[in-house]
Amino acid sequence: MGQAHASPRILTDLPTAPLVELALARNEGVFADSGALVVETGERTGRSPNDKFIVRDACTEETVDWGEINQPTTLSVMQALWQRVEAYLDERETLLSHLHVGSDDRHYLPMEVRTQYAWHTIFARNLFICPPKFNPRGKSVWTVMSAPGFACDPKRDGTNSDAALMIDFTNRKVLLAGLRYAGEMKKSMFSVLNFILPESDVLPMHCSANMSMEGDVTLFFGLSGTGKTTLSSDPDRLLIGDDEHGWGEGVVFNFEGGCYAKCINLSSKTEPVIFDAIRFGAITENLVVDEHSRAPDFTNDSKTENTRACYPLSHVAQVAAGARGGEPKHIIFLTCDVSGVLPPVSVLSRPAAAYHFLSGYTAKVGSTEIGSTSAYTSTFSAGFGRAFLPRRPSEYARLLMKRIKAFDSQVYLVNTGWTGGGYGIGQRFSIPDTRAIVQAIESDSLRGVATRHLPHLNLDIPVQIPTLRHRKTDPREAWADKEAYDLAASKLIAEFQENCEAMPGLDQEIIMAGPGNG
Repeated sequence: MGQAHASPRILTDLPTAPLVELALARNEGVFADSGALVVETGERTGRSPNDKFIVRDACTEETVDWGEINQPTTLSVMQALWQRVEAYLDERETLLSHLHVGSDDRHYLPMEVRTQYAWHTIFARNLFICPPKFNPRGKSVWTVMSAPGFACDPKRDGTNSDAALMIDFTNRKVLLAGLRYAGEMKKSMFSVLNFILPESDVLPMHCSANMSMEGDVTLFFGLSGTGKTTLSSDPDRLLIGDDEHGWGEGVVFNFEGGCYAKCINLSSKTEPVIFDAIRFGAITENLVVDEHSRAPDFTNDSKTENTRACYPLSHVAQVAAGARGGEPKHIIFLTCDVSGVLPPVSVLSRPAAAYHFLSGYTAKVGSTEIGSTSAYTSTFSAGFGRAFLPRRPSEYARLLMKRIKAFDSQVYLVNTGWTGGGYGIGQRFSIPDTRAIVQAIESDSLRGVATRHLPHLNLDIPVQIPTLRHRKTDPREAWADKEAYDLAASKLIAEFQENCEAMPGLDQEIIMAGPGNG
């Protein structure tokens, strides 16, 4: 009889140091001079939205907003691909981690994450929550399986390319095949929570959050590159989290156990919290480092503008206990306006807050999606995260309005984009200037302040920003060519109205709160 061959090992719940050693031994990455692990994600330097599928079954048939964003697949297709990927991993040494997603004791999900790469396991341990003791407490465990080295066959596997991300809500499974970009792991579980939590009257949010020493919470909504991580990483406040949160009665809680920060043009002067967090245990994706000194070049976008750093919350000096806080006193919608038309800050009524939440106007800034370029283009993304919303955007908007009304939160629209002209002509607001606006909001200097109404944009702006007296609050006054501003404003207003028309069923009060209706 032939000798039996033992199956490759599954390494379970390895801590960071052995994982880093394993990643280096496998040539998955190299050290930067800070001790962070530097890795590359290949051709896919961002998310692959065209490769994401949700199993269409009795659980999802009527609740998922099917379309280009939420593409359906069948259970049989996913099961067949799952078995092929599992057989592929069974032939290799893989890693298994027992983690949680969600820092609230009532609403967390227990997870088993099996990965092919050691650095993907470090990423998972940084971005999800490593509990002192894995305890499902009667909850059903979600299984995440990631095999970036597996190549899908579209004809055989029912995919759109050589890669796929599939979610099965009924059987609580997430499959990632052919995807080296680790951000897919975190965003897949974000999509899961976006589907599950509204059933418990909890609003899932694509936002960062921090808290004053006195306990006042601020939320920062926005797409990638608009400033969520930068502005929430404030050395004078406690960080709750930088990207994904839930808002339930009496609590705002982080979904994650770490941060996933953009690195392009990072500096210790303007973003000291992030800069100092990139050390041993952190991972940087697609960052260019000197071949000899291993010093990073944060200005180099030759691989992608979407360079990233992933680090645990333990790398941040001031973190809110339990990554939780109370309900938010201030809510900031961050919009990177490439047209240069929007004011630096606007005070939103509740109907206007609903309108701008559903619009999610901003720019693709070093987009996290593959195929994007470094050119800044405007976009609308409902909830400031449409790509991660399985349900209809109006469901999340109703939950947001319910929470704002119950807690009397004040909402602001803050432009982190251009002023004095559009992209290529004007200047982008500096980080110090935007921080000064945020400080005015958080100190309540803009609550009850005298405002002016801009009828064309239908926005109320402060007459003056106490922390930024040199900055004109009326965007038209910042333009040398007033006629050019008026033309740009008319174009932007038309874009808002066209986007609004594509969202049927909105309340008239919300529609009338938008640009062009003032």
